[in-house]
Amino acid sequence: MASKKITIFMVPDGTNKIRQFTLPKIIPVLLTLVIIVFSAFFSWIVIDYKSMKGQMPRLAWLEREHEKNKNQFIHLSNRVDQVTQKVGELNEFDRKLKIMVNLETDDDKGQFQGVGGSEPVFLTSYDAETRSHQDLVRSMHRALDRLDSEINLGEQDKAQLHVFLENQKMLLACTPSIWPTKGWLSSTFGYRMSPFTGEKEFHKGIDIATKMGAPIISPADGFVSSIETDRGYGRLLTIKHGYGLATRYGHLKTVLVKKGQYIKRGETIALVGNTGRSTGPHLHYEVFLNNVRVNPMHYILN
Repeated sequence: MASKKITIFMVPDGTNKIRQFTLPKIIPVLLTLVIIVFSAFFSWIVIDYKSMKGQMPRLAWLEREHEKNKNQFIHLSNRVDQVTQKVGELNEFDRKLKIMVNLETDDDKGQFQGVGGSEPVFLTSYDAETRSHQDLVRSMHRALDRLDSEINLGEQDKAQLHVFLENQKMLLACTPSIWPTKGWLSSTFGYRMSPFTGEKEFHKGIDIATKMGAPIISPADGFVSSIETDRGYGRLLTIKHGYGLATRYGHLKTVLVKKGQYIKRGETIALVGNTGRSTGPHLHYEVFLNNVRVNPMHYILN
């Protein structure tokens, strides 16, 4: 069966010629389909363009937010690096301080190896920009975990150091370290010629000659353990300072404190006198360490 054809006649203006075209019937159908497909495709492009154009403000906002978040993340990473460096510096300071007070142990030496801070998460902003988001997050978490661990260790070390320094502070406060009165040294600790017999004897303290009634101050913190009268020492005062330390004051005119009273360094405790076996107004001053008399000059710093 012969395929059907379509004949098209064309009559141009100004001429009597008639042009005739014969086309297969399928051609117009194909042209119609092409036009329909093209129209549909063009309509889809137009709709999609309008949709994309409508999303442009949101895309621009998202891009700005992304850039803002990226900058904040980079800033945060730099802050983590700075804190890490500071923790390392504090660890180094703690290590030096513990060495100064002889508190460093073998464990401490191992703990503070590589002092100067944990490895930074990001060395430069470029590093942060070129690494993936997941890598950045993982590195940030690792750095924060290290910081948390170091801070916990630092808190333990500082608590130990605080206790040690508090004990040292109490020890220093209770250690005699200043002159008990103003005057001049008339007799030292050790062997001397007795001013009464002219024979060699052991002098158990130091004598500080000064005017009658001169104030006597406590050279350290402590409490009054005894107030008594002795044939040789006259009116006698004893203060215990703790840590095995005690001081004794003889030939007093007046005692200004009471037995059991707590005394602070520099507080006036008595007045210089001439009681007991004495050749004139002066203070006889003794220092005891674990109930043994020691040279008081070893406990006078100024």
